[in-house]
Amino acid sequence: MVRANTSSSTSPSSGRLLAAATEAFAERGFHGTTTRDISARAGMSPAAMYAHHRSKEELLYAISLHGHQRVLSAIQEASAQGVTPTERLSRVAYAFGAWHAEGHVRARVVNYELGSLSPEHRAEVTALRRGIDTVFRSIVAAGIAAGEFDAPDASMTAVSLISLGIDISRWYNPQGSGRPTTWPPTTATPSCAWWAPSTESSRSRISDCRGWTGAIY
Repeated sequence: MVRANTSSSTSPSSGRLLAAATEAFAERGFHGTTTRDISARAGMSPAAMYAHHRSKEELLYAISLHGHQRVLSAIQEASAQGVTPTERLSRVAYAFGAWHAEGHVRARVVNYELGSLSPEHRAEVTALRRGIDTVFRSIVAAGIAAGEFDAPDASMTAVSLISLGIDISRWYNPQGSGRPTTWPPTTATPSCAWWAPSTESSRSRISDCRGWTGAIY
Protein backbone atom coordinates (compact mmCIF):
# COMPACT_ATOMS: atom_id res chain seq x y z
CA MET A 1 0.00 0.00 0.00
CA VAL A 2 1.41 3.37 -1.03
CA ARG A 3 1.91 5.90 1.73
CA ALA A 4 2.69 9.60 1.60
CA ASN A 5 6.34 10.48 1.84
CA THR A 6 6.65 10.75 5.60
CA SER A 7 10.44 10.64 5.89
CA SER A 8 10.41 14.13 7.40
CA SER A 9 6.73 14.40 8.32
CA THR A 10 7.55 15.19 11.92
CA SER A 11 10.11 17.87 11.04
CA PRO A 12 9.27 21.55 11.60
CA SER A 13 9.51 22.20 7.86
CA SER A 14 7.07 19.45 6.97
CA GLY A 15 4.73 20.57 9.73
CA ARG A 16 4.73 24.10 8.31
CA LEU A 17 3.98 22.75 4.85
CA LEU A 18 1.06 20.65 6.06
CA ALA A 19 -0.37 23.57 8.04
CA ALA A 20 0.07 25.92 5.07
CA ALA A 21 -1.52 23.42 2.68
CA THR A 22 -4.48 22.91 5.02
CA GLU A 23 -5.14 26.65 5.20
CA ALA A 24 -4.71 27.13 1.45
CA PHE A 25 -6.94 24.18 0.51
CA ALA A 26 -9.64 25.36 2.91
CA GLU A 27 -9.48 28.91 1.57
CA ARG A 28 -9.04 28.33 -2.17
CA GLY A 29 -9.86 24.67 -2.72
CA PHE A 30 -7.39 22.06 -3.93
CA HIS A 31 -7.58 23.00 -7.60
CA GLY A 32 -7.37 26.72 -6.84
CA THR A 33 -4.18 26.30 -4.84
CA THR A 34 -0.70 26.12 -6.36
CA THR A 35 2.47 24.66 -4.90
CA ARG A 36 3.83 28.20 -4.92
CA ASP A 37 0.90 29.32 -2.74
CA ILE A 38 1.67 26.58 -0.23
CA SER A 39 5.42 27.09 -0.12
CA ALA A 40 4.99 30.86 0.23
CA ARG A 41 2.62 30.41 3.20
CA ALA A 42 5.16 28.06 4.77
CA GLY A 43 8.00 30.50 4.16
CA MET A 44 9.80 28.07 1.87
CA SER A 45 10.73 27.80 -1.78
CA PRO A 46 8.80 25.46 -4.10
CA ALA A 47 11.96 23.39 -4.52
CA ALA A 48 12.27 22.98 -0.74
CA MET A 49 8.66 21.78 -0.60
CA TYR A 50 9.38 18.91 -2.97
CA ALA A 51 12.08 17.66 -0.62
CA HIS A 52 9.30 16.80 1.83
CA HIS A 53 6.28 16.04 -0.37
CA ARG A 54 6.48 15.06 -4.00
CA SER A 55 3.28 16.76 -5.12
CA LYS A 56 0.34 18.90 -4.06
CA GLU A 57 -1.83 15.78 -4.11
CA GLU A 58 0.54 14.02 -1.73
CA LEU A 59 0.15 16.88 0.73
CA LEU A 60 -3.63 16.50 0.52
CA TYR A 61 -3.25 12.76 1.03
CA ALA A 62 -1.12 13.25 4.13
CA ILE A 63 -3.67 15.70 5.56
CA SER A 64 -6.61 13.44 4.73
CA LEU A 65 -5.00 10.23 5.94
CA HIS A 66 -3.92 11.71 9.27
CA GLY A 67 -7.25 13.45 9.81
CA HIS A 68 -9.30 10.32 9.20
CA GLN A 69 -7.01 8.21 11.36
CA ARG A 70 -7.33 10.69 14.20
CA VAL A 71 -11.11 10.96 14.11
CA LEU A 72 -11.57 7.19 13.80
CA SER A 73 -9.30 6.66 16.81
CA ALA A 74 -11.20 9.33 18.77
CA ILE A 75 -14.62 7.76 18.25
CA GLN A 76 -13.33 4.24 18.90
CA GLU A 77 -11.95 5.41 22.25
CA ALA A 78 -15.21 7.25 23.00
CA SER A 79 -17.26 4.15 22.22
CA ALA A 80 -15.15 2.05 24.56
CA GLN A 81 -15.93 4.43 27.44
CA GLY A 82 -19.68 3.81 27.25
CA VAL A 83 -21.64 0.80 28.46
CA THR A 84 -25.12 1.03 26.97
CA PRO A 85 -25.77 1.96 23.32
CA THR A 86 -27.21 5.29 24.49
CA GLU A 87 -24.06 6.09 26.45
CA ARG A 88 -21.81 4.95 23.63
CA LEU A 89 -23.63 6.97 20.98
CA SER A 90 -23.66 10.04 23.19
CA ARG A 91 -19.89 9.84 23.69
CA VAL A 92 -19.14 8.99 20.07
CA ALA A 93 -21.33 11.75 18.63
CA TYR A 94 -19.81 14.25 21.06
CA ALA A 95 -16.24 13.22 20.17
CA PHE A 96 -17.04 13.30 16.46
CA GLY A 97 -18.69 16.73 16.64
CA ALA A 98 -15.98 18.20 18.85
CA TRP A 99 -13.26 16.98 16.49
CA HIS A 100 -14.95 18.70 13.56
CA ALA A 101 -15.35 21.91 15.57
CA GLU A 102 -11.89 22.10 17.12
CA GLY A 103 -10.23 21.43 13.76
CA HIS A 104 -12.93 22.92 11.54
CA VAL A 105 -10.46 24.25 8.95
CA ARG A 106 -8.69 20.89 8.66
CA ALA A 107 -12.01 19.03 8.75
CA ARG A 108 -13.34 20.97 5.76
CA VAL A 109 -10.32 19.88 3.73
CA VAL A 110 -10.47 16.29 4.97
CA ASN A 111 -14.15 15.88 4.10
CA TYR A 112 -14.72 18.10 1.09
CA GLU A 113 -11.59 17.50 -1.01
CA LEU A 114 -11.84 13.71 -1.28
CA GLY A 115 -12.47 13.90 -5.00
CA SER A 116 -9.06 15.51 -5.53
CA LEU A 117 -7.17 12.48 -4.21
CA SER A 118 -5.68 9.94 -6.60
CA PRO A 119 -7.74 6.74 -6.94
CA GLU A 120 -5.28 4.76 -4.81
CA HIS A 121 -5.13 7.36 -2.06
CA ARG A 122 -8.90 7.88 -2.15
CA ALA A 123 -9.42 4.14 -1.71
CA GLU A 124 -7.26 4.14 1.41
CA VAL A 125 -9.07 7.10 2.92
CA THR A 126 -12.44 5.61 1.96
CA ALA A 127 -11.57 2.49 3.95
CA LEU A 128 -11.09 4.69 7.03
CA ARG A 129 -14.42 6.40 6.36
CA ARG A 130 -16.07 2.99 6.24
CA GLY A 131 -14.52 2.33 9.64
CA ILE A 132 -16.17 5.49 10.97
CA ASP A 133 -19.49 4.40 9.51
CA THR A 134 -19.11 0.98 11.13
CA VAL A 135 -18.66 2.52 14.58
CA PHE A 136 -21.83 4.59 14.30
CA ARG A 137 -23.89 1.90 12.56
CA SER A 138 -22.97 -0.84 15.03
CA ILE A 139 -23.96 1.32 17.99
CA VAL A 140 -27.28 2.32 16.42
CA ALA A 141 -28.02 -1.32 15.53
CA ALA A 142 -27.21 -2.38 19.10
CA GLY A 143 -29.50 0.34 20.44
CA ILE A 144 -32.35 -0.78 18.20
CA ALA A 145 -31.85 -4.41 19.25
CA ALA A 146 -31.80 -3.42 22.93
CA GLY A 147 -34.94 -1.33 22.59
CA GLU A 148 -33.08 1.90 23.43
CA PHE A 149 -33.47 3.49 20.00
CA ASP A 150 -36.53 3.65 17.80
CA ALA A 151 -35.00 4.03 14.34
CA PRO A 152 -36.27 2.29 11.18
CA ASP A 153 -32.88 1.81 9.55
CA ALA A 154 -29.52 1.63 11.33
CA SER A 155 -27.49 2.40 8.21
CA MET A 156 -29.41 5.54 7.23
CA THR A 157 -29.49 6.74 10.82
CA ALA A 158 -25.70 6.35 11.01
CA VAL A 159 -25.28 8.28 7.75
CA SER A 160 -27.49 11.07 9.12
CA LEU A 161 -25.50 11.31 12.35
CA ILE A 162 -22.18 11.37 10.51
CA SER A 163 -23.45 14.01 8.09
CA LEU A 164 -24.56 16.24 10.95
CA GLY A 165 -21.15 15.95 12.59
CA ILE A 166 -19.25 16.68 9.39
CA ASP A 167 -21.41 19.73 8.68
CA ILE A 168 -20.22 21.32 11.93
CA SER A 169 -16.91 22.07 10.18
CA ARG A 170 -18.80 24.14 7.61
CA TRP A 171 -20.65 26.49 9.96
CA TYR A 172 -18.65 26.38 13.19
CA ASN A 173 -17.41 29.74 14.42
CA PRO A 174 -15.27 29.65 17.58
CA GLN A 175 -16.27 33.24 18.37
CA GLY A 176 -20.00 32.60 18.20
CA SER A 177 -20.53 28.88 18.73
CA GLY A 178 -18.70 28.33 22.00
CA ARG A 179 -15.65 26.15 22.48
CA PRO A 180 -16.18 22.35 22.38
CA THR A 181 -14.70 22.18 25.87
CA THR A 182 -17.78 24.06 27.12
CA TRP A 183 -20.25 21.67 25.50
CA PRO A 184 -21.89 19.30 28.01
CA PRO A 185 -20.33 15.85 27.39
CA THR A 186 -23.69 14.10 27.79
CA THR A 187 -25.38 16.15 25.08
CA ALA A 188 -24.13 14.57 21.92
CA THR A 189 -24.33 17.54 19.58
CA PRO A 190 -27.36 17.96 17.30
CA SER A 191 -27.37 14.25 16.57
CA CYS A 192 -29.67 13.44 19.48
CA ALA A 193 -32.71 14.44 17.50
CA TRP A 194 -32.09 11.47 15.22
CA TRP A 195 -31.87 8.82 17.90
CA ALA A 196 -35.57 8.81 18.81
CA PRO A 197 -34.66 7.08 22.10
CA SER A 198 -37.37 4.71 23.25
CA THR A 199 -36.70 4.86 27.00
CA GLU A 200 -37.84 7.64 29.31
CA SER A 201 -34.33 8.31 30.63
CA SER A 202 -33.02 8.58 27.09
CA ARG A 203 -35.85 10.87 26.01
CA SER A 204 -34.88 13.33 28.72
CA ARG A 205 -31.67 13.99 26.84
CA ILE A 206 -33.59 15.28 23.83
CA SER A 207 -34.56 18.47 25.65
CA ASP A 208 -30.94 18.98 26.68
CA CYS A 209 -29.82 18.54 23.07
CA ARG A 210 -32.41 20.99 21.77
CA GLY A 211 -31.22 23.56 24.26
CA TRP A 212 -27.63 22.96 23.18
CA THR A 213 -28.39 23.32 19.48
CA GLY A 214 -30.36 26.50 20.13
CA ALA A 215 -27.33 27.97 21.86
CA ILE A 216 -24.86 27.27 19.08
CA TYR A 217 -26.89 28.10 15.97
